[in-house]
Amino acid sequence: MDITSAQNPKIKKLLTLQQKSSERRKEHLFVVEGVREFLHCVGVGYEADTLFYCPAILDQHPDAQQVYELAQKVRSFSLTEEVYAKIAYRESTEGLVAEMKVQEKTLQDLQLPENPLIMVLESVEKPGNLGAILRSGDASGVDAVVVCDPRTDLFNPNLIRSSIGAIFTVPCVACSSQECISFLKQNGVRILTAQLQDSSLYYDTDMRQGTAIVMGTEATGLTNIWREAADAHIRIPMLGRLDSLNVSVSAAILLYEAVRQRN
Repeated sequence: MDITSAQNPKIKKLLTLQQKSSERRKEHLFVVEGVREFLHCVGVGYEADTLFYCPAILDQHPDAQQVYELAQKVRSFSLTEEVYAKIAYRESTEGLVAEMKVQEKTLQDLQLPENPLIMVLESVEKPGNLGAILRSGDASGVDAVVVCDPRTDLFNPNLIRSSIGAIFTVPCVACSSQECISFLKQNGVRILTAQLQDSSLYYDTDMRQGTAIVMGTEATGLTNIWREAADAHIRIPMLGRLDSLNVSVSAAILLYEAVRQRN
């Protein structure tokens, strides 16, 4: 079926899903834009509800045929370029936007190996930072990312976009800080909190055993519940006049220190 007007009710619903987390929760749907992100999502078991594609754009993508084969199995709509421009976030887009069915995952769903490496983020609110951390998590082979007391939902389109699909390739769950602390201690995972006060340099701290690296917001850092639960406090040396790095940069540094120690 072709959609030629941006006033079509299905387009209006899609835009509402993109913009409102309350609508995503209500409909149990989220939005994925881009062929790469969509294929990552489907590849780890998410189910598509509806596909919107623009043949004039999608046909230029090397994986277009794979998308069209998947489109035959679900509800799909062909869009004109004008309508597609109304729903596409990215300037350089690939001609595909999908409504996907939400899969709610919990800590108990995580399948951790022996001596896991886990990234824990407390109240990180910027989707771009969380997306960048997920990319670093994917690259460093982290076993899970746990978002505690989240201020953005894990299916925020900006998060999905900034992670370039890593939100689907890295096991990622949301929970409270207390739930996460209890889970880590029950599984014998050592808690390392990133903080300036009362801390040791990160490269002097053993990360070869089961380890959770815990980071807070750039503005306020970690709350006391994490500082008190920690087995060790670690810091990145700051040699300039500023006292903090972007949280996603700090996360990448600490994750790759764990990789260095384990290889």
